[in-house]
Amino acid sequence: MKKILYIFTILIIFSSCKKFLDVQPQLQVDQDQAIVNAGTAATAVSGLFNLVSSGNYYGSNFPALSYLSAGDIQWSGSQSDPNEITKHLTSATNGYVQSAWTAIYKTISQANYIIDKVPGVNDSQLTTALKNQYLGEAYFIRALAYFDLARGWGGVQLILKPTYASTDNSDIPRSSLSDTYAQVLKDLNAAETLVPVAINRNRVSVKTVQALKARFYLYQKNWALAEQFATSVIGDNANYTLVAPYSAFFANNAVATNESVFELAYTTSNTNGHSNWWLPPALGGRREWSPNDALVSLLNSPAIGGNRNALIAQTAPPGNLWYGKLYYRTPLGTDPAYVIRISELYLIRSEARAYQNNLSGVNSAISDLNAVRARAGVAASTSATLADILLALEKERQVEFPFEADRWFNLVRTDRAQSLLGLPDKHLYLFPIPYNETLVDPALAGANRNPGY
Repeated sequence: MKKILYIFTILIIFSSCKKFLDVQPQLQVDQDQAIVNAGTAATAVSGLFNLVSSGNYYGSNFPALSYLSAGDIQWSGSQSDPNEITKHLTSATNGYVQSAWTAIYKTISQANYIIDKVPGVNDSQLTTALKNQYLGEAYFIRALAYFDLARGWGGVQLILKPTYASTDNSDIPRSSLSDTYAQVLKDLNAAETLVPVAINRNRVSVKTVQALKARFYLYQKNWALAEQFATSVIGDNANYTLVAPYSAFFANNAVATNESVFELAYTTSNTNGHSNWWLPPALGGRREWSPNDALVSLLNSPAIGGNRNALIAQTAPPGNLWYGKLYYRTPLGTDPAYVIRISELYLIRSEARAYQNNLSGVNSAISDLNAVRARAGVAASTSATLADILLALEKERQVEFPFEADRWFNLVRTDRAQSLLGLPDKHLYLFPIPYNETLVDPALAGANRNPGY
């Protein structure tokens, strides 16, 4: 059997059976011959970004795990999988969990292949600078993928070499959470030395790596380094700014604004699935994910949401149904997906400064928080204590990133998910290892499963 490399997603078709299945015809290339020159190396790297943006990863299902878990988004469809997630009854057979897990490991597999093959290519058109860029991007994407696995499933199997035969990468045990995060940092450090300095919001530059490092160190509670790397990106104000008003980064078909540190681009042949689920039928969608009444109230409050109410709209009478409009473009599915925005860096730095007792004044926790609030047209926060600032940051993230993969993971990170969402047990902080994986891999079965599933 030929070993295959998945190069790019051509089409996403959603079925209407019990589980939404993403049917993705893919170009198949013999791995022994795929990356042989500059052109095939470029194609492989393009395929890597298409895997990150696929419907099962950032194009729909992975963010959906966060949306549907975090208590602000309601499911109005009839399928059991998303309904399970909103009720925190997610099972190991949940299709969203399985598809996201599989998509992330496909992405890792492609990154591994690029890291293995690109250094050996002998082609004058594949310059040292291009080789470094492709390798750096592969290390960065692998870091992002393992970061997402860690925050979603805990410690996972670290597969760091390509799979050429069925015996490759077998019998790999689950790593600890700390070892999984250590691999993320190792890959980020490698990427930072290889990727270009020049800004490209749809690819990876030094600042892209530093932004993910800031998020990484926030999760590690390394406040000094979280502040340092957030400052490195925020300080490049020629390239990164809080665009105003809030809607300026997505309204009127805007793409790649100074708000975005890393956003994924889509086309009519490689579509973003979000609008299908958010928009009402009159606008071409299904409106099966929608903001609940509590979130609508927050976004429509001048004192809380401010001009972030541009994220939602209401259908015409007699329905009067609220829907999300971050993803709205024509042709349907050509919206960007936002992986890292500069506002997140401000809130990361605010939290890091707060924990270092830099609470008030210029260049403080409160000044960073208020920069985000000012862009939204909301009055400055008067929070003065550490506890008050942390609570204010939690509430700010809720209305700043309601339709991005943020709130659930941050509530878990701060150990606030159980009390805020009424979870019966903290084992729900992690998603289950997909049942199909436990059937075929003993390293994921039995006592190696996530507890409680």
